[in-house]
Amino acid sequence: MLRFELKDHHRENRVVTDRLIFAAIFAGILFAVIMVRLTILQVFEYEHFNALSDRNRVDFEPLAPQRGLIYDRNGVVLAENIPVFSLELVPEKVIDLDFTLQELKLLLVMTDDEVAEIKQKIKRQRRFREVVVRQQLTEQEVAKFSVNRHRFPGVDVVGRLVRHYPHGSLFAHTIGYVGRINEKDQKKVDAQNYKGTQYIGKTGVERFYEDTLHGRVGHQQIETNVQGRMVREIMNTPSVSGQDLFLHLDINLQRVASEALGDFNGSIIALDPKTGGVLAMVSKPDFNPNEFVTGISRKSYAVLRDSLERPLFDRALRGHYPPGSTLKPFVALAGLEMGVVDEQSTSFCPGWYTLPGKPDHRYRCWKKHGHGKVDFIKAISQSCDVYFYDLANAMGIDRLHGFLDLFGFGRRTGIDIPSESRGLSPSREWKRRVRNQVWYPGETLISGIGQGFNQMTPIQLAHATATLAMRGESFSPQVVRATRNAEQDELQLLAPKRLDTLPIIDIKNWEATVDAMVEVIHGKRGTARKIGVGLPFKMAGKTGTAQVFGIKQDEKYDAKTLDKKLHDHALFIAFAPAEDPEFVVVVVAENGGGGSHTAAPIARKMIDQYFGIKPNE
Repeated sequence: MLRFELKDHHRENRVVTDRLIFAAIFAGILFAVIMVRLTILQVFEYEHFNALSDRNRVDFEPLAPQRGLIYDRNGVVLAENIPVFSLELVPEKVIDLDFTLQELKLLLVMTDDEVAEIKQKIKRQRRFREVVVRQQLTEQEVAKFSVNRHRFPGVDVVGRLVRHYPHGSLFAHTIGYVGRINEKDQKKVDAQNYKGTQYIGKTGVERFYEDTLHGRVGHQQIETNVQGRMVREIMNTPSVSGQDLFLHLDINLQRVASEALGDFNGSIIALDPKTGGVLAMVSKPDFNPNEFVTGISRKSYAVLRDSLERPLFDRALRGHYPPGSTLKPFVALAGLEMGVVDEQSTSFCPGWYTLPGKPDHRYRCWKKHGHGKVDFIKAISQSCDVYFYDLANAMGIDRLHGFLDLFGFGRRTGIDIPSESRGLSPSREWKRRVRNQVWYPGETLISGIGQGFNQMTPIQLAHATATLAMRGESFSPQVVRATRNAEQDELQLLAPKRLDTLPIIDIKNWEATVDAMVEVIHGKRGTARKIGVGLPFKMAGKTGTAQVFGIKQDEKYDAKTLDKKLHDHALFIAFAPAEDPEFVVVVVAENGGGGSHTAAPIARKMIDQYFGIKPNE
């Protein structure tokens, strides 16, 4: 008889036991995970979640610092902060963005272009950042929105201080302007210190001294109700205002320079040669910087950007001009210092010059029939090209370039404004490296009269002239003279940026060059003798005329038949008094013709203003 075992008690007990063990282990793991998580939440992340909890009733708001003001040397305000009301929205707090913008369009009478521009701003920024719908609301617009405010959640009228430039375009390039912070700016600044700040320096002094002008952000801890409105202030860490800047610039000199340049494009720079202080710096044409502060329209910006006159281009720091005959005093000084010529060295000028072995190619002098026999003084005072052709040929381009390099030609001056250009002082090595070409002797000749490849910026020419005036003592141009903390009244003067003194072989060479420049203005046949009338002191200067295009051997320059844009540039450099210089001025008038007729009289107006000379007397 067969027996069947219906149950295996041993096997079933083992299965149940295994399951209980697995369940116990699994429960233990879960319990351990929970305990670890609780430990993290309660110990390691306590402050974070406690802060999140507090934010249901407590909020932290950044307190943007007040931007420092900018003054001229006389205490006249050049950049200030004025209160304005703006309409702003926070995208993440707006329920229906399209509907809200359409309602605002009807309420404030906005155009389709304005609405489209607002949408573009929203796309470019994070959704929790404020977006300006309209700047500088009128009282009527503020009142109209206030009545309808309940219809626009996430939109509010905000009172802010906005940068304003009371003198408009007069200091546009030098002081620059501020604009709204963009993504590129955010990568460069301390995000923590710029919370609550909407504007940052974009150009000029505003950009270079951004850290000084901005200040330090503060914070306000407030208790809010369920609607998110403030109930009371819990804690306040005040912001620290930015420092005020006091410049070397003189508003009266700046205005005279701008008016004297008139309709000419170009630049005027005035320096204090004993400190490097920039007393005036004009670049024309210019623009109104106030348009950029709150955001310029695309149409208005396109007009400035696409203008053939290039009003946004800073000619004082970035304009490249052949220095023309204003380079001759430096070439002459090089000849003296190198022993190539002396004060008694003469040259005969028949109106042209030829290189040895090449009699067919004539390099012409500006005076058709020549100057005859000229010495060192006459060569500079009457601006004889032939004398300088001969001198440059004797020195060679390498030695000439090396001497001009001492004065900073072809190098940045280090002025405290961004975006300065290097210019170009040519050499044999430069042409081989950049153009992969050999240097020709004829190029040395025209370099000796400031033409050819020579490209100088007005600030370089002013800096070099100041160094010559100071007999080799050199200072980097400086716009800012002093700073002042918000909590103090005392000015903190900035030390002049002294550079290495130029090596001097014989100081008599420098005095001889200055004497020749004095003859330019006070000599009987000086090229700028007309502006020397009535001066109570001796003034040293040099006229310059820079060609815009080359003229062939058999061609004649006739301004009457040329387009205005092809006329020569007019230049003039000067310093006064000649024996103890206090004032340096450089004038570049684009397409102004001769330096003696156009640029020199402008410089005289600057001299009269600075020294308080009344021409009528």
